[in-house]
Amino acid sequence: MNSFKPELLLSLRSYSKDQLIKDLIAGVIVAIIALPLSIALALASGVNPEQGLYTAIVAGFLIAALGGSKVQISGPTAAFATIVAGIVARNGMSGLALATIMAGIILVLMGLFKLGNLIRFIPFTITTGFTSGIAVTILIGQLKDFFGVTYAAGTVAVETMEKAKALAANFSTFNPYALLVGALCLLILIFWPRISRRIPGSLIAIVASVLLVKLCNLPVNTIGDLYSINSSLPAFTLPEFSFSAVGALLPDALTIAVLAAIESLLSCVVADGMIGSKHNSNMELVAQGISNIGSALFGGIPATGAIARTAANIKNGGRTPVVGIVHAVVLLLILVVLMPYAALIPMPAIAAILLMVAYNMSEWRQFARIVKTAPKSDVLVLVLTFLLTVVFDLVIAIEVGLVLTCVLFMKRMSDTTKLRKWEDNADNSAFKNISPNAAVYELSGPLFFGAADEILKISAEIGKNCIVLRMKGVTAIDSTGLRSLERLFAQCTEAGIVLILSHLNKQPRKTLEKSGLLEKIGSENICPQIDAALMRAAELAE
Repeated sequence: MNSFKPELLLSLRSYSKDQLIKDLIAGVIVAIIALPLSIALALASGVNPEQGLYTAIVAGFLIAALGGSKVQISGPTAAFATIVAGIVARNGMSGLALATIMAGIILVLMGLFKLGNLIRFIPFTITTGFTSGIAVTILIGQLKDFFGVTYAAGTVAVETMEKAKALAANFSTFNPYALLVGALCLLILIFWPRISRRIPGSLIAIVASVLLVKLCNLPVNTIGDLYSINSSLPAFTLPEFSFSAVGALLPDALTIAVLAAIESLLSCVVADGMIGSKHNSNMELVAQGISNIGSALFGGIPATGAIARTAANIKNGGRTPVVGIVHAVVLLLILVVLMPYAALIPMPAIAAILLMVAYNMSEWRQFARIVKTAPKSDVLVLVLTFLLTVVFDLVIAIEVGLVLTCVLFMKRMSDTTKLRKWEDNADNSAFKNISPNAAVYELSGPLFFGAADEILKISAEIGKNCIVLRMKGVTAIDSTGLRSLERLFAQCTEAGIVLILSHLNKQPRKTLEKSGLLEKIGSENICPQIDAALMRAAELAE
């Protein structure tokens, strides 16, 4: 069970007073950064502002205490915003809690079964496509508050395209004062980092917007105008359970689990590169699962590792999971003491923060680079995943993206599998010892269902009593490839032709041996290399 030891226990073995001071400072700074983001992401997810803090407190604490990374900071992230909003709109908070608990259980199982490394099999084009798509959905979703647009009564705007349509239909109601506040906040977010990186620009933007709206008495909606603020501690609540609800929410739970695993482990990899360390991916998945279960039971939303907050932790000297615990405790104190003041925050300020989040996560440079340099098939997967994320949802985007990627991968693999006939040509000294009674073929590439028909191109020839099949380049055979070899052997046997196999690699040999085909062909006709196979063919000519 050593592979499932939390990093916190390992870090405390050599913990020092100097590191404690650094971790305390980093924890406070990260909490200040997480405060406006947690509120903004909660609102973008269609839940109350305090639920973003519940998530950062509960999930942030549990992942820091149980996770497999030294410096991971976790909480609500932008990647989940549209997914959560859709679940809440369809199934309410109870449905969201149940889906999050299910996702947590899936994550725990993924970790226990040591599937942490399998995340690398999700192609980069898919992760880039849906990340860019999520950024666009967040952007579209925040334009209403940024411009202060008022929707007509009865307007339904849950999905991204519905939001875009509603915005266009009601744009004549935009509020110039809201635009002024939003633009001011956006400018602060863009230019403040040039002044100071210690104090987050989002905090400065919120303070400036509150003062502007209050002092100038601007007619701009605030959080308090639209939401009730609750500063009480998160309460333990069990969601309503039924098998029909579990079945209906399973696709959403799988999406949350996969996305949480991808984002969390990507954040861990980035952090490893920054501090020269190595995380325990399976322990991290278990911690992510437990934290999401805990978050749901205490009124929170899905959580995962946050790359920006993790990087801020590292840059401010944090090197152990103590930072994540400190960050959660500081946010708990803020929730109890300062949360009522969140009612004063203007909605355009929240929109500006989320627009900046959308820009930072959009990966547009990487997107453009793939479009310019990658093969057309990769570009197809990228663009299709992006469009499906924006037009439909992330579940469909990932499903279609993975299926299309698998199909394209099989096509590429099948294209690498080639059958070539060796000719007895005096100009080619390497092949001059081919016996007149033998036909020699060379097969290269994986022999799987997408390329198994290559074998069927071999045919009996007049005057030949043996076929030599060189398989040095065949690294793997599946059941369809095995079936094609069995058919070839049967045809050869029926025609009185001896089949000789040369240079069987480990996996093909094991597969043929297990099936019994190796025994049928005969050990004398299984040769270690081509020279021995040609000698065996010459023996059959006598």
